[in-house]
Amino acid sequence: MTLVPKLNASNPKVWVMIGVGVAGILILTEVKRRRLKGRNSIKQNYGAFIQRIELLPFPQPPPPAAPLSLSALTFAISDNIDVKEYVTGFGSPDWKQTHEVATKTAMLVTALLKNGSTCVGKTIMDEFGLGITGENVCYGTPLNPKLPSHIPGGSASGSAVAVAAELVDFALGTDTTGCIRAPAAFCGVFGFRSSHGAVSTIGVLPVSQSLDCIGWLARDPSVLHRVGHVLLHMPSVEPKRTRYFVIADDLFQLCMVPKQKTVYVVTKVIEKLPGYQTPRHLNLGQYIASNVPSLKGFIDQSTIQQNGMSTLGALSSVMFLLQSYEFKTNYEEWMKAVKPRLGSQVSNYIAAAVTLAPENIKVLYRVRTEMRVAMKNLLKNDGILVLPSTADPPLKLKSRQGLSAEVHDRTFALLGIASMSGCCQAAIPLGEHDNYPISLSFIASHGTDKFLLDTFLDMYSSLQEEVSIQSSASPLQDTNGSIDESELLKEKGNAAFKGRQWYKAVSYYTEAIKLNDNATYYCNRAAAYLELGCFQQAEEDCTTAISLDKKNVKAYMRRGTARESLFFYKEALQDIRHALVLEPQNKFASLAEKRLRKLIS
Repeated sequence: MTLVPKLNASNPKVWVMIGVGVAGILILTEVKRRRLKGRNSIKQNYGAFIQRIELLPFPQPPPPAAPLSLSALTFAISDNIDVKEYVTGFGSPDWKQTHEVATKTAMLVTALLKNGSTCVGKTIMDEFGLGITGENVCYGTPLNPKLPSHIPGGSASGSAVAVAAELVDFALGTDTTGCIRAPAAFCGVFGFRSSHGAVSTIGVLPVSQSLDCIGWLARDPSVLHRVGHVLLHMPSVEPKRTRYFVIADDLFQLCMVPKQKTVYVVTKVIEKLPGYQTPRHLNLGQYIASNVPSLKGFIDQSTIQQNGMSTLGALSSVMFLLQSYEFKTNYEEWMKAVKPRLGSQVSNYIAAAVTLAPENIKVLYRVRTEMRVAMKNLLKNDGILVLPSTADPPLKLKSRQGLSAEVHDRTFALLGIASMSGCCQAAIPLGEHDNYPISLSFIASHGTDKFLLDTFLDMYSSLQEEVSIQSSASPLQDTNGSIDESELLKEKGNAAFKGRQWYKAVSYYTEAIKLNDNATYYCNRAAAYLELGCFQQAEEDCTTAISLDKKNVKAYMRRGTARESLFFYKEALQDIRHALVLEPQNKFASLAEKRLRKLIS
C-alpha cells in the first residue's frame, strides 16, 4: 500500500509549491482577461483601425463668423495616406518596417482639418491597395457591421467599416479598381469616387497613377456632400441644370437584385422631380464597343457573348493590365528585395505585375483615353449613367472558393467603367434584398463632381420614399387565353425577329405567352432578349421553357449563352453539356463546351 505523505506546514518546500500554483493560476487568469479584452476591443472597434491617432482641427473663427463646414465631425483615413511623424504602412507590416515616418501630412487631410473635422485614426486596407475583398492576411479582416459573417469589401475595408459601425462620421481612402465603391456597397453606406485628378494625391501612396482617385465614405448623404465641397474646392452655389439619365439595361442583367427595387425606383423618382428628363435606356457594352476601337484587340473573338458583354470583360482586362504595369514600375525593386508576406489574392496581383511585358503599353493608355472621350460624349455635362454598384452580394468570410471567375468578371465589368474613363461615381444605399444591402450607382462625366453630388443629394429623400413603396408592391400576374390566337402572335413575333425588330418580337411573344404557357414561346422570346442584351430575362425564359419541355435543346443552348454572358460559366457549361446529351452532333454546343472549359480552368 502506497502512503501519501502528509504536508507539513513548517516545510519551506510546501510554501514554494503553493506559491508557484497560485502564481500559475494568476497568470492564466490574466492571460484569459487580456484575450477577452482584446476580443471585446476588436468587437467594439470592428477591427477597423490599424492605428489610433488624434489630429485636432484648426481653430474655429471667432463670432460672428459661421462655424467651419465640417465642425464637430470625426474622420479616419486609410493606411496609404501620410500623416506627419507616423509611418504610412500601405496595409503591410513589411512595408511599415522598411520605411521611415512621413515628413508631411497629406494635403487632403490638412484641408479637412482646416475645415473643422478631427482625424481619429488610420484604418486597415488590403495589402498595397490591391485587393477587393477586404481580407488582410497580416492585420485581419474588419467586421462588416451589416453582415458580420461576410467580407466588408476592399481595399478601403477599414474605412467603410468605421463609417458603417458609426465609429466616425466619414472616412477617406483611394479608389483604383473599385476600392471605395465595393466596400460602400457591401457595408451599406455612401461612397464617392472623385474624377481622376480632381483631388490632390500629394501625400498618398500610389497603386496605379492612371487609375488612382481619392474617395470618401459616409452614412449621411449631406456629410458626403460637405466633404466633397471641401476636397474638390467647389463653389457653394451654381445655377441648377436640367438633368437627364441613361439607364444601362445590360448592366442590370448582371445584378441579382430585381429591377423593381432599382431601375423602377429611379424611374419613378425622376418622373416626380422637376427639371429631370425622362430617362433613356442603353446597352452600354454595345456603346463602348462602337466608341472605343482600341478595345477590339483585347476581345476574345471566339466567344458567343453578345451585345457588348465581351467588351466589358475586355475593358476590365485592360484595367488590370494597366494597374499591374504601373504597380510594377512603382514597386518592383522593393518587392524583389523584401519579399513581403501576402494574401493569396494580392499575391496573384503581384505575380502578374512583376511578370508583365510592356510592349503593348501604349494601347492600354489609348483605351483609357478613348473611354474617357466616349463617356464624355455620352453624358456631356448634365447626364448621369445609372447602374448597379456591384453585381453579387458579399462573399462569406474565409470562403474556400474565394472570388470565383464568374463573380470576378461580373464585379469588374461594373467597376471598370468609371476606373477606365476617369469618371466620378456615387454608390448609394437603397435598402436591402434577401437581407443583403442594395447599392445603386450614378456615374457622371469627368470633372462634373459637383453636379453629381448635388444630384444624388437632391434625389435621395425621394429615393428613400420610393424604396419604401416598392418594398410592399407585388409584381403583376399574366393571364391565359386562346391557343389559336397565341400561334398567330408567335408567327408575328417570328417575322419581327427575322426583321431584326427585337423589341417588337418580345412584345408579340409576350402576348402569346399570356394566352398560352408554351415552351416554344418562352424559348423564342429568350432569343429576342439575347439580341437585346437582356440576359437575365433570357435565362428566366429558358428556365421556364425547360420546365415545360425537358428535351428543348434550343432552350438549353440559349440559357447557356445567357449564363455565359452573365459570367456564370459553370452553370453555362452544365446547360451546354445537357444539350449535347440530347443532341450529341450539335457542333455549336461542342464549340461552346470547349470554350467554357477553357474559361473555367
